[in-house]
Amino acid sequence: MDQAVTLEPAFALGKIEDWVIGFQKLLPNIVVGLVVIAIFWMVGWLFDRAFNRWARRHSRDNLGEVLGAFVKWLIILFGTLIGLTIVIPSLNPADLLAGLGIGSVAIGFAFKDILQNWLAGLLLLIRQPFQVGDQIVVNGYEGTVDWIETRATIITTYDRRRVIIPNADVYSNAVTVNTAHAVRRSQYDIGIGYGDVMEQARAVILKALGETPGVEAEPKPEVLVMDLAASWVTLRARWWTSSKRTDVVHAQAAALERIKTALDAAGIDMPFDTKVLLFHDQSEEIDGIRGRQREGWPKPTSGPAPRPARLVGVEDDQTGRD
Repeated sequence: MDQAVTLEPAFALGKIEDWVIGFQKLLPNIVVGLVVIAIFWMVGWLFDRAFNRWARRHSRDNLGEVLGAFVKWLIILFGTLIGLTIVIPSLNPADLLAGLGIGSVAIGFAFKDILQNWLAGLLLLIRQPFQVGDQIVVNGYEGTVDWIETRATIITTYDRRRVIIPNADVYSNAVTVNTAHAVRRSQYDIGIGYGDVMEQARAVILKALGETPGVEAEPKPEVLVMDLAASWVTLRARWWTSSKRTDVVHAQAAALERIKTALDAAGIDMPFDTKVLLFHDQSEEIDGIRGRQREGWPKPTSGPAPRPARLVGVEDDQTGRD
């Protein structure tokens, strides 16, 4: 054991000398390898700048940032592999690529969600179903798109809260883009009385909509008869506004206020929900006979009142015995 752990100074100095000599021999290769890596780093940076400049010219800043960074790091990785083969000539690039392939599989399993979100974000930026500034509805969240990054889509709700939605959820779920078009249609159901004239009510509502700020003249507003309900006739008013959420809300509030005021001024009834309740304190002998059943109405003022059904059989039996 003493001989195994004993280190002679000459042996240690010889090892150090071999390392120094080996480093001196590799020094030119190291310098060349670092220069190659630096050149590839510069090329990657230039590609990144070029992608971002192209994206800004086409108003696609998000796509330029993601693709530029991806191409830059791909070029740097390739340059690093070449630099390593220069520094260590015995190193086989094929072995490095094979090792990277095995490593990428392990990394893919470990960071599956991150890679999935990154790929979904890249596809969203390339296909561009919506843009920054659009107002969308996705997964129950509604708001304005602030930014689309590599991992998530960031939106600000109308009450000024920030929502970060993973890109995989955005890409795999239905998305409603409210501002995809310049104008958007709104509608509201209005009930009028059965005794009112529908044509008059339609004319009053259309006039009120035409005077409402924010309601577009083209396409024209319209009023349609949609339902004959139990207590009223349902008229559906439809109009067009700017697709921005604030314009839709404010125009609808102004339209409903003007419609209510105009209908009141024209003497057109907007009836409340009316229900008729029929009370039966007991069943009668005429229950179930069409044309005679009273349906809960008061007893007749003249003539005999109908007998309760529970007494019919008893009274008949007593009359027969008597």
